[in-house]
Amino acid sequence: MSYIFCNFVPRKTPKKMSRFNHRNKWTQRDYIVRYLSVTAIIVLLVAFMPRERVRTYYYHEGGVWDYATLIAKDSFPVLKSETQLQKEKDSIVHYYEPYFNYDANKADSMIAEWHKVFKTSLAQHVPAHFEKHITTRLMEIYDNGIVSGEDYNLVNTQHANAIRVIKGNVSAIRPTNEIYSPKTAYEELMQMADSTMYRREDLLKCNLNDFLTANLSYDSKKSEQQLMELESMITPYIGQVIVGQKIVDRGEIIGPNTFLILESMMQHMGEKEKSTTEILLTLLWQTIYTGLIVILLLLYFQQFRNDYLASTRSMLLTCTLSILFPLLAFTLVGHGIGNPYMLPYCITPIFMRIFMDSRTAFITHLMMILLCAVAVPRPADFIIIETLAGLTAIITLRELTQRSELVSAILAVLGVSILTYVCLQFLNDKALFVEDADYTDLYNIIASSLLLMISYLLLIPIERIFGFTSNVTLIELSNANNPLLRSMSEQAPGTFQHSMQVANLAAAVAEKLGAKSQLVRTGALYHDIGKIRHAAFFTENQKGMNPHDRLTETQSAQIIISHVREGVALAEKNKLPQVIRDFIATHHGRSMTKYFYIQACNKCPEKEVDPANFTYDGPEPQTMEQAILMMCDAVEAASRSLKDITEESISDLVNKIVESQLADGHFREAPITFQDIESAKEVLKDKLRTIYHTRVQYPELKK
Repeated sequence: MSYIFCNFVPRKTPKKMSRFNHRNKWTQRDYIVRYLSVTAIIVLLVAFMPRERVRTYYYHEGGVWDYATLIAKDSFPVLKSETQLQKEKDSIVHYYEPYFNYDANKADSMIAEWHKVFKTSLAQHVPAHFEKHITTRLMEIYDNGIVSGEDYNLVNTQHANAIRVIKGNVSAIRPTNEIYSPKTAYEELMQMADSTMYRREDLLKCNLNDFLTANLSYDSKKSEQQLMELESMITPYIGQVIVGQKIVDRGEIIGPNTFLILESMMQHMGEKEKSTTEILLTLLWQTIYTGLIVILLLLYFQQFRNDYLASTRSMLLTCTLSILFPLLAFTLVGHGIGNPYMLPYCITPIFMRIFMDSRTAFITHLMMILLCAVAVPRPADFIIIETLAGLTAIITLRELTQRSELVSAILAVLGVSILTYVCLQFLNDKALFVEDADYTDLYNIIASSLLLMISYLLLIPIERIFGFTSNVTLIELSNANNPLLRSMSEQAPGTFQHSMQVANLAAAVAEKLGAKSQLVRTGALYHDIGKIRHAAFFTENQKGMNPHDRLTETQSAQIIISHVREGVALAEKNKLPQVIRDFIATHHGRSMTKYFYIQACNKCPEKEVDPANFTYDGPEPQTMEQAILMMCDAVEAASRSLKDITEESISDLVNKIVESQLADGHFREAPITFQDIESAKEVLKDKLRTIYHTRVQYPELKK
């Protein structure tokens, strides 16, 4: 009875875990490093986050107040509009009278100089009555006053109707149309020319310009003081709002007066100095907000992508991309040097999608946008526009293999951003496509979308800095004209053909399992490059003679095993990416060269053979792609030894090879499931049947 009862005890269903979320054992040092990193990121973001109050309400004159009834929390003055203030400033010009100091010595010296010049050089050429008449005219002009050309233009620019001329301690008002500049004074003297007494030719001989100089000098100190006194008479406000006063109701049309009150309130809020308590509270809430976002992002990686969390390069790339744009946005807004919409935020999801995966790209982009939103005007609009733009970039950019894909993604981001912006403007009842509409944000959105083109230029630096490999690089490495592949095709043609077949098989399996097909294809092409050095010792390159016949089993095994080490060394020498070197190192794992091991055991049955001499150095495959390559490499190599090519023999071969690898534990460290392995076996069987299909025998023509 107890046995039956035990059989009916319900078992707990094991929790399904993502293939990418293997829980690695972390040391205390790992935890400390990650906690310190999170703390440093939070401190850095809060340090750059602006402390000023962000505008909360968005409205325009003639629009509808979409928010709740607004009650004044402080008393503040209602400021006049800029137009009204400018009109009042223009009106006081009529009362403005700039001050000029009168210099009597200038007139006396110039008239004395005139008499001297006339008697010495002009008396023989012009009539005598010129001396007295010009003297009288000079005295009249100097009595009215001559100012320098610069001061004359200044008076005209200020539109003053009169000036104040200071003679000693007395100032006299003089209309501006009565004063002269040297140019206008000369023109005044030349107007007395006629055809009888004062001929123009005689006046020109007098060189009257030489006797005209400014005797009025501008007194800037007194003039500016008078202007300040006049401007102080203008009151900058038209009323006062007291605390608790209702400003506007929900749904009310914003008229001119209400608009002035709202603008005055916003200016008052911006200028109001925060107390120490308010500053500390602001820092506290900013720290809490930033900490929530950073910790939630960390929990996402811990819950769903622990493999990224354990990878230093993945975390460095994520941290760099997720805090770079918030820091730039905080700097732009805090210093008022630009519009936050001008930043190409979608660079983050583009690179996260290329080097990681779509879900991680979207989560990281969303968290980054939420960080930026606290310092951006109209945060709701900003979050909607940038979130949809990032989602568009992720959806349209599946794999960056050609430049045209990036251009298509950028055009899609541009179109979605513009369409979202226009929709939000109409939904918020804001004027658009009118004469005085503000298109600043729209222009910056367009510019930021076009700036995404630099992401293609940043691919290589990011690959070099963070150690990632993009599909563009993988495609370039897959080119058969690559020097390393060309060398293998010439020195080890059989291995090259084997690698090509393995690449095709591995890519097909990767497509079926949802793995990175381009990555495993490129890794398969290079996995056996170590055979170049001893090409003749491998069956696929032999032409009759077998050099292993002259070696012991241990020596032969060591030569075969060495192709992995030599392949890694050759990859390092040719600067192949680390991800390709990992394929070379793991494609045999810690398996054995069973052919030579069994031969050694059979040759000396009484002697114990050390398996270490016949075992590859490893490590075992760590990723799904590496596990796929191991399966395809072994199956393709074994398929060449089949004598009878039938569906049954192919199926038996695939099952035998893969199940043997599974039994030996080669896939324990790779994120691959039994279901994945079964699917891979089916793909391999189908592909091998296609490769080794039987051909129809052509009949002979009877004569």
